[in-house]
Amino acid sequence: MTKTKVPQPEHPNYSTPFNEYFRLLNQVDGKQRYSDEFGSILILSLVEEVGEMARAYLAKHGRKKLNLAAQNDETYREELGDLLLTILRFARIKKINLDERVRYSIEKVKARKLQPKE
Repeated sequence: MTKTKVPQPEHPNYSTPFNEYFRLLNQVDGKQRYSDEFGSILILSLVEEVGEMARAYLAKHGRKKLNLAAQNDETYREELGDLLLTILRFARIKKINLDERVRYSIEKVKARKLQPKE
């Protein structure tokens, strides 16, 4: 039995290494991704996930080693996954080509290494 490919709408992220993630997120987010409010929700989620990752990391490696509640919650590795997922969701709804953006940022870091600011 051969699988029939379902045509996908044109989207700048579908030709990047993030292709499969975006297809899965289409199923998860459904039609809500088309609302203006969804972008705002994702920005707030991004801030929340950064805070959770920092809390988990500091509980394990930093200043808050006695924060047992944070240690019992998700680890900073798991929180990083949540953070990345939120970034992917935001990029998808705003049609930002993350592959292009990551490559651009890598070039910026390389340039700073070669010519640091004084």
